[in-house]
Amino acid sequence: MTLAALPIFVKLAGRPVILVGIGEAAEAKRRLLERAGALVVDEAGDASLAIVASADPEPIVARLRDRGVLVNTVDRADLCDFTLPAIVDRDPVLVAIGTGGVSAGLAAALRQRLEAVLPASLGGLARALQAAKPAMRVRWPELGDRRRAIGAALAGPLDPLSDQPDDAVERWLADAAAPTASLLHFALASPDPDDLTLRQARALAQADCVYHHPSVPEAILDRARADAVRIACSQAPADRSGGLAVWLEMDG
Repeated sequence: MTLAALPIFVKLAGRPVILVGIGEAAEAKRRLLERAGALVVDEAGDASLAIVASADPEPIVARLRDRGVLVNTVDRADLCDFTLPAIVDRDPVLVAIGTGGVSAGLAAALRQRLEAVLPASLGGLARALQAAKPAMRVRWPELGDRRRAIGAALAGPLDPLSDQPDDAVERWLADAAAPTASLLHFALASPDPDDLTLRQARALAQADCVYHHPSVPEAILDRARADAVRIACSQAPADRSGGLAVWLEMDG
């Protein structure tokens, strides 16, 4: 499955960004850029990114692109090299919702729903996990073991969609057991990735290796971690001695 755009987070603090235009749309973009710490400059400025809010954007966009500047044009998806998502801020956690410029209203509606779902404690949980990294490296020296331990915790006692007390990570780390190696077998009922069960989706997201029958569609495999090893084979392998692996085949 091809991505229409690659989502990235760009650190703009202290860096120039061109803003062209006047009116409420331009001011809204200015507030967003200033919130990110960017230095807002005019069209003559030296920058790699630009936002254009103009009734006649084509010539402005052409000039900027000729200079190698990436441009976002308000309400003109066809003139956008990048788009600005709706944002849910749980510092340092940022959730960005983009529609590729197709529908800002849809992105805003999804943001409002997520604002109600994501607890205020989410940022604190992220900082606590960062602070616990040295202790986790001691407990689980192998990267794969750490990844599986954290994955199991976030699917259980450290559920990020629940309010977590300040000492939640500390208490989890004191009691966490070593993750065990396993090979999970899944017969998929549908080629549609939206039909994956919660258990199947979680296993794919955590697996170090994905063994799969050649009939399993790419759209399903795309739900695995980007760095997971993918191996096509006609039958399930023997149990692995280390790490988490999954075997996927189509049911019937």
